[in-house]
Amino acid sequence: MIPINGLYETHLTVSNLERSIEFYRDVVGLELAHTIAERNVAFFWVGGRETSMLGLWSIHSSPLRLKLHIAFQTTLEQVIASPAYLRSKGIIPRSGAGTEIQEPSVFPWMPSANVYFDDPDGHSLEYIAILPGKARPEIAGMMTLSEWNQLEAE
Repeated sequence: MIPINGLYETHLTVSNLERSIEFYRDVVGLELAHTIAERNVAFFWVGGRETSMLGLWSIHSSPLRLKLHIAFQTTLEQVIASPAYLRSKGIIPRSGAGTEIQEPSVFPWMPSANVYFDDPDGHSLEYIAILPGKARPEIAGMMTLSEWNQLEAE
């Protein structure tokens, strides 16, 4: 078996490449690495140059049939700040269940703090930070970060 050290690259299809370049560059904050105009594709660095990449492929006039999910690892402080930041950009922050949130949600089984949001084509994006402390797989579902912090304080 060959050991895997990480995920280097993933791709999404988009309906409007220029709009998506602006979104991933100006809202998500990824560095544009390269575009290939004749192939209608743009590549972004994720986590810094040569760490990992996101490719966006224009599908032109074809209807989107598949909505995908990508989680971007960041710090807990950034996950906590992300609902206000996303709202400032006109984007609704959501929990993993799809409900609008004011603070990050937590999956106790990992544990992780999470904020979900959609890109212009409806792909599900997520800011995620792994929380310190022990995983609690016995707790089903999700909770708010405030609830998690209370549980951890007990």
